[in-house]
Amino acid sequence: MAKMWQGRFRKELDSKVNDFNSSISFDSRMYENDIQGSIVHVNMLGKQGIIDSEESKVIAKELSAIYDDIASGKIEFDQNAEDIHMFIEQILTERLGDLGKKLHTARSRNDQVAVDLRMYLRAQIDEIIGLVKKLIATLVKKAEENLQTVMPGYTHLQRAQPITFAHHLMAYVEMFKRDMIRLFNCFDLMNECPLGCGALATTTYPIDREYTAEYLGFKGPMLNSLDGVSDRDYCMELANAIAICMTHLSRLSEEVVLWCSWEFRFVELDDAYSTGSSIMPQKKNPDICELIRGKTGRTIGNLTTLLSMMKGLPLAYNKDMQEDKEAIFDSIDTVKLCLSTLAPMLDTMKVNKENMSNAGKKGFINATDCADYLVKKGLPFRDAYKITGTLVALCIDKGETLDTLSIEEYKKLSDKFEEDVYEAIALETCVKGRSAVGGPSPMAVAAHIEEIKNTVLKEENDEN
Repeated sequence: MAKMWQGRFRKELDSKVNDFNSSISFDSRMYENDIQGSIVHVNMLGKQGIIDSEESKVIAKELSAIYDDIASGKIEFDQNAEDIHMFIEQILTERLGDLGKKLHTARSRNDQVAVDLRMYLRAQIDEIIGLVKKLIATLVKKAEENLQTVMPGYTHLQRAQPITFAHHLMAYVEMFKRDMIRLFNCFDLMNECPLGCGALATTTYPIDREYTAEYLGFKGPMLNSLDGVSDRDYCMELANAIAICMTHLSRLSEEVVLWCSWEFRFVELDDAYSTGSSIMPQKKNPDICELIRGKTGRTIGNLTTLLSMMKGLPLAYNKDMQEDKEAIFDSIDTVKLCLSTLAPMLDTMKVNKENMSNAGKKGFINATDCADYLVKKGLPFRDAYKITGTLVALCIDKGETLDTLSIEEYKKLSDKFEEDVYEAIALETCVKGRSAVGGPSPMAVAAHIEEIKNTVLKEENDEN
């Protein structure tokens, strides 16, 4: 395929250089956006009288036909083409002759690729937000089923205080809610149109940038042409939002890996979302979670790639920027795959409530409540803290728990202890008592769930 820019050159491009320079292997996924942008651009050219209005209609109609042929598979991408933009323009010129050559009037590939990429990423953000919302809905459903399921909460991976499984899951709901906010913000910040910026200094033609921005769904045109063609903030911001979301997915995955181990046995994954061993017949491996942990590193690496690529570039466009697409496309593909796989895995996951409860009865996770019991009886907290610590050490020596230790032993350390201490340190009492906003009590978590349903999941609830 001949190069559109070959007039200046007297030699054919070396085949290896062509392969090195080509981007169609990865930017071909933007063909719909490229054609959409070209149709709006040529309609604007006709409206402004830059080219004949009837000619603009013919070009727009043929571009639609090319889209249909690509979508149906009638046209296959030529891997020898330089990029998707040149590929489509070449086909248009082959079909319309000199008329097709008028399409590129008053624009450059620099603003063309910038608008294509923004449109493509906007659509991908919408898809990712939808997948995050589905994951949140799954977590909320699981939380509703486990409002009364007591389990140990952890710090330093040591049993710390009693919570519910619902409370634990809703912590991730908050993380993913923030991920959605970041994605919405990213969409809003990138929603300005660079088309019309030209190579770097707009054009002498009387173009209507407000028209193209409106018909391509942007808030308005970008206000500086140098920035319009050389900005890749939106790629870095989206890569960052994805990397943070993947980090949250990785944290949740790590917990599931722990929970389904024989050491915990808090959950059991459905057979459809587990794998076995080639040599150990007893194994049931949480491979999905492990892969999500591993793939998180890819998205962090892609963010680093984009930041490193942009940090030393002068204005305006530089070919380095071609490296933006593989990085951001990989991050998008990765997070979509992980989100779409994790949600059904969690939905089908069996929760072993009894094992969670038994774990909660060990590890002295009601020790703080024991100290609080003494504080409510009039002791300063530090004195109550020391007494409870002594009780814990005594229980360890005797092989007891705070629940089974006799009242006589309690009274040896403080005459404030009465029989009601057992009710005060019961795990259910400990959990129900933490009813402050954000706490683990069933009442507080139920209120949290309703808040999420009425905000994040409101559209889904309205549809149902």
